[in-house]
Amino acid sequence: MRKIDLACIVEDDPMHLFITKKYMELSGFVEKILVCKNGKEVYDTLKAMFLNSEKLPQIIFLDLNMPIWDGWQFLDEFTKIPIEQKVIIYILTSSNSEEDIKRAEQYSLKSNYLIKPINQGQLKSVLEELVNN
Repeated sequence: MRKIDLACIVEDDPMHLFITKKYMELSGFVEKILVCKNGKEVYDTLKAMFLNSEKLPQIIFLDLNMPIWDGWQFLDEFTKIPIEQKVIIYILTSSNSEEDIKRAEQYSLKSNYLIKPINQGQLKSVLEELVNN
């Protein structure tokens, strides 16, 4: 079975982080999980990986409401890095506001907009789709 080498969770809430990580581990589709607590931390981590020619996560689950940098600030900066590797981003947020959903469209992420709490089935089907494509 093919697996995702590296997945990333960007989440500041310990409970949502625990649940998402646990579901990822249980899915059996993920080899390694990178965890970051805010947009600035994940940006700095990924930029360093990019500059060192390391393989970036194939999928990122990004919370929107976080301290230091929120998910939008991360997206604004991350999209400026000239990455050639395909990195799929899913917004995983408690926000179901129309404004946020519309804003996600600007990053072509409307179909990748998930409302927390995510359930095990949802997460597994997202990972399964990535592994099989």
